[in-house]
Amino acid sequence: MINENRYFDAKPEVRKIATELYSEVKNLPIISPHGHVDPRIFAENKPFPNPTELFIIPDHYIFRILYSQGYSLESLGIPTQDGTPVEKDYRKIWQILADNFYLYSGTPTGAWLAHEFEKVFGVTEKLNGDNAQDIYDLMLEKLQSPEYLPRTLFNKFNIEVISTTDGASDSLEYHKQIRESGWSGKVIPSFRPDGVVNILADNWKSEIEKLSRASGITVTDYKTFINAIENRRKYFIEMGAVATDQGVLSPYTHTLLPTEANVIFNRALNGTANESDEKAFVGNMLMEMARMSSEDGLVMQIHAGVLRNHNQKIFSRFGLDKGGDIPIQNEFTKNMRELLNEYGNHTNFKVIVFTLDETSYARELAPMAGHYPAMKLGPAWWFNDSIQGMRRFREMTTETAGFYNTVGFNDDTRAFLSIPARHDLARRVDCNFLAQQVSEHIIDIDDAHKLSYELTNGLVKKAYNL
Repeated sequence: MINENRYFDAKPEVRKIATELYSEVKNLPIISPHGHVDPRIFAENKPFPNPTELFIIPDHYIFRILYSQGYSLESLGIPTQDGTPVEKDYRKIWQILADNFYLYSGTPTGAWLAHEFEKVFGVTEKLNGDNAQDIYDLMLEKLQSPEYLPRTLFNKFNIEVISTTDGASDSLEYHKQIRESGWSGKVIPSFRPDGVVNILADNWKSEIEKLSRASGITVTDYKTFINAIENRRKYFIEMGAVATDQGVLSPYTHTLLPTEANVIFNRALNGTANESDEKAFVGNMLMEMARMSSEDGLVMQIHAGVLRNHNQKIFSRFGLDKGGDIPIQNEFTKNMRELLNEYGNHTNFKVIVFTLDETSYARELAPMAGHYPAMKLGPAWWFNDSIQGMRRFREMTTETAGFYNTVGFNDDTRAFLSIPARHDLARRVDCNFLAQQVSEHIIDIDDAHKLSYELTNGLVKKAYNL
């Protein structure tokens, strides 16, 4: 079902070099420094229930395409916010995927699924309506065997370290369980403060209450809020965290006076804050997070350029992360100037910037990363972590930022079984890009061999202090 020369250039001279480079890195350990896999699966190490709950229900990459073709999320078994019934016949849901598998042609999701089916489950037939239930039965049987337990697959996938994404108030109980179990797999948390920073979110006050309980600091004003954030960062570091992460609509940064920040914080507590307040507060908190990172060494990650939960009907009924996050245009040069002037030259600070606004790579982000010592470029993210998206990323950033101001590959996924597929695709695309550079005499073959390792393992280890 999948070709061993997939994603390599059809030109024989390029393919030959790409194959040579790929052969050296294809079996290197997977380092996954940013993702959303639930640590609970490794803590409990229970069998995955069935193919539908493993592949379809948790993965908006899959069900968003089916939704776009007229299938309701209820019919796909996606849980509702209020607990109202949805389809529970998991074979019926799987049949929908199989009947419509052709929809994923040419998409990264299709490439990942083909890799997962063949390399993980040994399925060599393309999924379709006729073989759907036979493939379901084969997968279901394998999922009940010890070889398909989460920890066993973690080792089989050759994962060296995987990072989860955890809210500021998270107890990290599953990370504790993993540590106490004696298992050698390295699963570390990442500090994501969005829930307590986005002051207009419907559940912001309840998140502040959780922060108070988790930190042991009663948050009543801006000062105690900052103290509580610092307390939680310290705890995350004790639990192995190496990075923070913030998803922002805009990368605007600006430091408020403590009195100004306190006024906005109090308005938020009183329910009278507005959009202007939130923009100012989030911009100030990016500065605060940078300040904290320069002190405690956590790598700062910024994800900008997406309007989340665009489909209000789906958001209201099904909640976050249901495929309704849509890219927007962003400006980085002016918006990040204050942060980079304050911390971009700091020897103990690293900031990795991700965006869905591809046009900003060549125009703004690559020139900034090619100058400021503290700034690095995150890889093509989400809608762009495709074959063409990865190629465009390299084409738009390499000449200005070079390879060494990027950070390797982040799989950024909840779908655990897709991790090897995503990393394999990235390694192939990068090796092919290097091969093209060699064939055009832009770099020599020795540089290409060194870079193939750096883009796979070296740069990510350096960027995240692993």
